[in-house]
Amino acid sequence: QVQLVESGGGLVQAGGSLRLSCAASGRYAMGWARQVPGKERDVVAAMSWGGGSTYYADSVKGRFTISRDNAKNTVYLQMNSLKPEDTAVYYCAATNSGGYYYTAIQVAEYHYWGQGTQVTVSS
Repeated sequence: QVQLVESGGGLVQAGGSLRLSCAASGRYAMGWARQVPGKERDVVAAMSWGGGSTYYADSVKGRFTISRDNAKNTVYLQMNSLKPEDTAVYYCAATNSGGYYYTAIQVAEYHYWGQGTQVTVSS
């Protein structure tokens, strides 16, 4: 079973940037999801384990970038031009479903989850 450890959350002003990191070893398709109280958790970015395929939710497209460094067993989420509505707990997730180019875009597709890291964007 893979263990996922997120880091990099915090408080930032609107328009600012943050980079989240997730330590994860193994050949997994990876994703980042976020959740606010009272709402469902949604996948905002995903990447195949080969790294050649990515997915972004419309709400973050053009502002967030998912990447992975397999040599460091780390997945990143670079978040730029942050908005107050990006405030949420962000979770790193992994799945061993699918193949080299498979990206998991639904929460139900992920088998493993990190503990979450809070991102707060002030206006």
